[in-house]
Amino acid sequence: MRNALLALLFLVLFGLPARAQNDHVRIAEQNAPAIVAVNVIKADGSTFTGTGFVLTPDGLVATTRHVTKDALYINLTFNTGAVSGEAVPVAQAGNVDLALLQIHAKNLPHVTVVPSDNVLPGQTITVIGNPRRLQNTISSGLISQIRKKADGVLWHQISAPISPSSSGSPVFDHNGNVISVVFGSYKGEGNQNLNFSVPSNYLIQLVKAAGLTLPPSAEEEAAKPAQADNPVWAHLKKSWSILMRLIHAK
Repeated sequence: MRNALLALLFLVLFGLPARAQNDHVRIAEQNAPAIVAVNVIKADGSTFTGTGFVLTPDGLVATTRHVTKDALYINLTFNTGAVSGEAVPVAQAGNVDLALLQIHAKNLPHVTVVPSDNVLPGQTITVIGNPRRLQNTISSGLISQIRKKADGVLWHQISAPISPSSSGSPVFDHNGNVISVVFGSYKGEGNQNLNFSVPSNYLIQLVKAAGLTLPPSAEEEAAKPAQADNPVWAHLKKSWSILMRLIHAK
């Protein structure tokens, strides 16, 4: 009994940090191929780089609105070094800093976006982005707080380090699902890791408003009736319906 309690204590003290570390590694391995650098040539001839992430296999990409502002031409660089053709803006949000781009592609690796309703202050996050154009930089932190602006819009305050060119980076929960999108920081001397992101609910709304759809998450797939495509179940259901009609007809 004493040995069992000691083993449990060891897991509590040392197992959880190890699991958190493994989560970051797993999330990075699964999602790094879907993170892109967004390369922008502005109308005035200047250049700008941000971060984006692939939402669908056919090339729908999320980033922030300010990354695409006044763009004359946009393309994407993947972590393999491959560069896309032109990325065309297809939608942007009015109340938050989000935008959607589209490239011509097939079978791209993509992230999974889930609603942000259950996000809580204090939960662990992983961020993958391109700070200072250092592509696929992995950082970790917490949801520091959920802030509500005067107009009712919600922001996630996050503690993960953010630098220029990080705008548009996805914020992942411990399951590797996107719950937020990085857009900015409080600048100034003495400010440390006061960074902010847009909750994923706004991204989901933007995709729907554009008449587009996201691939279902694992949770959504699991919630579907398992019998829907089962011919045996369909036959039993039909037989039961007929039996009920016969009983009530008597």
